Amino acid sequence: MPLHEDHVRESLKQVIDPELFVNIVDLGLIYVVDVVAIEGEEEKYNVNIEMTMTSPMCPAGPQLVSETRKYAGEVESVENVEVKVVMDPPWTQDMMTDDARDQLGIF
Repeated sequence: MPLHEDHVRESLKQVIDPELFVNIVDLGLIYVVDVVAIEGEEEKYNVNIEMTMTSPMCPAGPQLVSETRKYAGEVESVENVEVKVVMDPPWTQDMMTDDARDQLGIF
């Protein structure tokens, strides 16, 4: 079965922002999940992730990147994970899901 972006995003919901106590997917911190099949390797994939932080000087940044790499790498058939932190477009509360807004009391 081919690996799909949704499988990776579901696994990334295990990464919880330690300041907000909401997962990084619902916070809208994951911008891109690119799943690339490895040539010559049946059902093996590389995953490239672009993510952002809630602020440029986020103290939890290194932890979030590390956990993103860890949980994406635990998805079956994933061989390699690259995580790139981007600041464009800047993160805003509008990027959060309704579930995240409910958890944080933002209406």
